[in-house]
Amino acid sequence: MRRAIRIARRGIGTTHPNPRVGAVVLRGGRAVGAGFHARAGDAHAEVRALEAAGATASGATLVVTLEPCAHVGRTPPCTDAILAAGIARVVIGMGDPNPLVDGRGIRVLERAGIEVVVGVLEGECRELNPAYLKHLRTGLPWVTLKAMLSLDGRLAAESGESRGLGSPAELRAAHRLRVENDAVLAGIGTVLADDPLLTVRGVPGRSPARVLLDSSLRIPGTARIWESVADAPLILATVSRDAERIREMEARGAIVWTFDPAGDGRVPLREVLRRLASEGRLALLVEGGAEVHTSFLREGLVDAVAIGIAPRIVGGRSAPVWTGDLGRPRLADAIAVERLSVRRLGPDLWLTGRIAAEGGDSV
Repeated sequence: MRRAIRIARRGIGTTHPNPRVGAVVLRGGRAVGAGFHARAGDAHAEVRALEAAGATASGATLVVTLEPCAHVGRTPPCTDAILAAGIARVVIGMGDPNPLVDGRGIRVLERAGIEVVVGVLEGECRELNPAYLKHLRTGLPWVTLKAMLSLDGRLAAESGESRGLGSPAELRAAHRLRVENDAVLAGIGTVLADDPLLTVRGVPGRSPARVLLDSSLRIPGTARIWESVADAPLILATVSRDAERIREMEARGAIVWTFDPAGDGRVPLREVLRRLASEGRLALLVEGGAEVHTSFLREGLVDAVAIGIAPRIVGGRSAPVWTGDLGRPRLADAIAVERLSVRRLGPDLWLTGRIAAEGGDSV
């Protein structure tokens, strides 16, 4: 099962909206076939493993991280392939709570006389698919908030300069994080201040969709983000009803989502998340800036954090910090971060953790 989990991770960044799944065929205690689900519409992990095993699959054991499907989707049911291969025993990491599956695959296999074992390394198998599982529960994407900070918690110097704050190793980690997500989100303030591309560079993988919160459609025509609009979708989330401006943005290649304003007059974040999920974008990376970070945290929409810390003390009265008023005046009200891990990236630190259940949706 641990091998199946490792194999499943090869699908990180490519399978959305499908879950990451790995499978191994065992015969006589030896792996004779393995496979993972690479992308929606392609063969599932079980089918790939069975194809790799060939005739040796007959009478063998199939180990798979997630319950096999028994319904027709973009591909035929995996249970059909398992039965046709003559598998004698199936070991499943976790059941699939998707209403289309949810025990049906297990029942089909058991009715056919196949021995089924469920719940092997279930916790580790669940960790493969936090976005998939959260979406099934809530209809929302999994949200990771990312920031690069100085040692005193500044996003930039007092001059507004932020490029070069993180080391090259930390920048590569940030770009790998983009690969792992279906969309990356920033506010118009970040575009006006930093003029980012929000694409993947320097590491292998495709660029996710870019989502820009731009209530008044202030994005300038000279912004660098336009350069890659043909390669990575650019979604402008706005409350503007300026039809001429919207047509102009669409003519340049942007996708414009118009929402009714939230109580503060801005783009309603929860509705943006629901729209992303409805299009199969189940993992969102929020890159800021400070107002966006604060809004997501205040509304309890963050599930995980990834924070880079550079060994620099920036100081300055107006140097921006990465969060503002969260409406939590007492220490006891603070948002708790659990499962915290820390690693060195060159001279910097890279911290990742999960927002405790009170402030988000845990796996």
